[in-house]
Amino acid sequence: MEPIIEDRPYLLLTPGPLTTTRSVKEAMLVDLSTWDQDYNNIVQQVRSRIVQLATSTNAYTSVLVQGSGTFAVEATIGSVVPAEGRLLVVSNGAYGKRISLIAARLNIPFVEMICSETACPDPQRLDQILSMDSSITHVAMVHCETTTGILNPIRELGQIVKRYDRVLILDAMSSFGGIPFMVDEIGADYLISSANKCVQGVPGFGFVICHRETFEKTRGYARSLSLDLYDQWQTMEAYNGKWRYTSPTHTLLAFHQALEELADEGGIQARYQRYSACQKALVQGMRSLGFAPLLDDDFHSPIITAFFFPQEAWFDFSIFYQLLKQRLFVIYPGKVSDHDTFRIGTIGDLNLDDIDRLIGAVQETVLVMKGDPQQNSAIFVI
Repeated sequence: MEPIIEDRPYLLLTPGPLTTTRSVKEAMLVDLSTWDQDYNNIVQQVRSRIVQLATSTNAYTSVLVQGSGTFAVEATIGSVVPAEGRLLVVSNGAYGKRISLIAARLNIPFVEMICSETACPDPQRLDQILSMDSSITHVAMVHCETTTGILNPIRELGQIVKRYDRVLILDAMSSFGGIPFMVDEIGADYLISSANKCVQGVPGFGFVICHRETFEKTRGYARSLSLDLYDQWQTMEAYNGKWRYTSPTHTLLAFHQALEELADEGGIQARYQRYSACQKALVQGMRSLGFAPLLDDDFHSPIITAFFFPQEAWFDFSIFYQLLKQRLFVIYPGKVSDHDTFRIGTIGDLNLDDIDRLIGAVQETVLVMKGDPQQNSAIFVI
């Protein structure tokens, strides 16, 4: 008997993995060999299409890396900074801090520009640091910091990095495919993202869009065998999409289908509009129920929104989470250092009707937690 596959047993309101379409899931119901030419042709199509989404120039190439998005970040940091280089990490959240952890583990000299988690990095401060420290060769920063959902002003920051002729590494994990921008316009030499984010694929690989001329100079820089970005790229270039080691074939097929569906939706601009509408409806609905966003509205991205815990005795996040999961909505715990928060994502296969249903579920959950006798107060773990 064939197993029943539910389209959406839960709506994942997270920054990835996220809710995917049935057709993306079904794309994985094919087994292909990593040596098969049909499979490698699809790899090449994927590599080409993500570059086309990022830029209209032919100055960029791409390389795919097995593992989560952090694998791709570590592969990039560890492969493109030379032994005599020095990295500046611009950080206003947990994922900026993770870049610093990577650099420290790899013994890459680095300095940090630490910023408030609830404010964007100050361009004047970045300008001052680069003007005073000529030893800095590379600058790394996060576009959408999903610690809070803040969207950093990457165009303005990127212009400063380029003014000082430094190499810019952009962690666009949670923005690429969902927020319109061109990599060449912001001056990024390396853009890093993952299959399970705004393109709406499933976890299994990350990818890096690289300025070809800059990247070609990095041969031999890598501090790892399996995470050698240059060697991975050279193999894909020389052998028509072949990965050096076993590739996530099913994830790649799902991502190829997800790219088709991104195009069918109308591209990144259309997806951005859908995400933005959902995020605004979320904030409006949550505010109506007494939940305050962590950030000022001007800082919000359409990707994920952090909300303060209510400062009342009835609220317990673990119970709140389980009651929402019981109603088939999965949210995300907070990651902010100085505040108690939870987060709700607005990316993936969701729409305004889903947000309306979520707000209704939150309202029911609040009444249960406050002890309303009209509500079913049963709490169970699925």
